[in-house]
Amino acid sequence: MIYAPKNCREYKPTFILIALNIAVYAYTSFLSGNVIYTSDSVIATYGQVNELVFRGYLWQLFTSLFIHVNILHIGGNMLVLFVFGLRAEDLFSLPQYMAAYFISGLAGNILTLFLGAIFFGQGLVSAGASGAIFGMLGADMVYLRKRVNQSIIGALLFAFVILLITLGPDVNWLAHLGGLGAGILIGYVLAITNRPRSAYQHTITYR
Repeated sequence: MIYAPKNCREYKPTFILIALNIAVYAYTSFLSGNVIYTSDSVIATYGQVNELVFRGYLWQLFTSLFIHVNILHIGGNMLVLFVFGLRAEDLFSLPQYMAAYFISGLAGNILTLFLGAIFFGQGLVSAGASGAIFGMLGADMVYLRKRVNQSIIGALLFAFVILLITLGPDVNWLAHLGGLGAGILIGYVLAITNRPRSAYQHTITYR
């Protein structure tokens, strides 16, 4: 039996997402008049301002996934997306890939929305693709372990260590945690529902 996972590498979603993030950063740099830092007014408009989201600015839960605070922020995020995104292209179909990315990102933002005031205060403003990227990381690791019938405990511990490493001042660890949790769940579900396809090679001999 040969298992050939249906992948989405031919569509290059990782490169498309990276290009889209860079394009948005170029746009926000133009609005900010600064290529190094994104202005507070731009972040308040397109980032996630919890107070505004509760007032009905629900689109910020999505737009904030493409907004980055400064050039180091987007550079680091795109590097990690490149690594785990390309891995995901080999594992998942295009709909599965996109679902893992955006559901994880939204999960991180929603967790930030409801718990942000408890851990960061009422005026929390956040931005970045890291929740979605942590989701890709979790989905990749759990899917790979589960598909070969190995325990996912090691993958969970490794993911937790990476989560701890990323902790620091001004880091929205709630988005990381929410995205990672969603990605782990998605990877697990896909691993047990994606059915391997069988390919048999026949050889005919004449006697």
